[in-house]
Amino acid sequence: MLPADLMRQIRRLQWRARRAVHSLLGGEYHSVFKGTGLSFEEVREYQPGDDVRSIDWNVTARTGSPFIKRYVEERELTVLLLVDVSGSQDFGTRKQAKRSVAGELAALIAFSAIANNDRVGLIAFSDAVERFVPPAKGAKHVLRLLRDILYFEPERRGTSLRAGLDYLNQVQCRRAIVFVISDFADAGYEASFRLAGHKHDLVAVRVNDPRELELPNVGLVQTVDSETGLACLLDTSNAGVRQEFADNATTRDAALKKLMRSAKTDLIDVSTDGGHFDALVRFFRRREHKGRQ
Repeated sequence: MLPADLMRQIRRLQWRARRAVHSLLGGEYHSVFKGTGLSFEEVREYQPGDDVRSIDWNVTARTGSPFIKRYVEERELTVLLLVDVSGSQDFGTRKQAKRSVAGELAALIAFSAIANNDRVGLIAFSDAVERFVPPAKGAKHVLRLLRDILYFEPERRGTSLRAGLDYLNQVQCRRAIVFVISDFADAGYEASFRLAGHKHDLVAVRVNDPRELELPNVGLVQTVDSETGLACLLDTSNAGVRQEFADNATTRDAALKKLMRSAKTDLIDVSTDGGHFDALVRFFRRREHKGRQ
């Protein structure tokens, strides 16, 4: 049995996700993520307008009438959620903590996947892989994923995107749809990211808090790094301090977007101030529109 507070949170997530899933299942999810190949469906008589290249010459020779082979797209996909559970995910100064936002996004993606009869799995990482749940189908399986994302207590506090990506590249040999949900406050993972982008359909979901982008002028502030425990006293009344903080955030943003372009990977930006479901739905619709062009 799951704890009562977890069940309440999951029911709330299901209700919120269901509304967004209806938007995604209007064709966006199905058309955005293609199957991995084609499977044989049937042989039938040739009809005017059919592609002559699909004629089955063996059956045609036996029957004396033209027949064609029909194939359908293999729709069963594998979706993997690569979720950052490091100490920085507990931070949040607006409506929610980053980890809560990540959990709700993971719920929406997972419910969309099982509604399309796809398999979904989880790799939760800090500065090491903390939990791996192999891809599977079904509502019970998704509830387990949500429990692990929302209530799992990692043993470590640091961040290593490289560790999570390297593990993904080792355990998932076949092409999969991979959502990397993190604040991407890390370095040294670029090569692993590009490799994962080459092997899989990789989508980066960056979860930010407004306070990580700009400091308010509130005088002296005692800060503590949630991953290292290092304390620092900041004088936010100093314009130079605030500008340096903002410049560092701008530099990190430019570096990440450059990596996304080089890896030909989509980037979804969401925030702890709300609207993250809408941001994901907009991404699906943009990508569907791009696929039609």
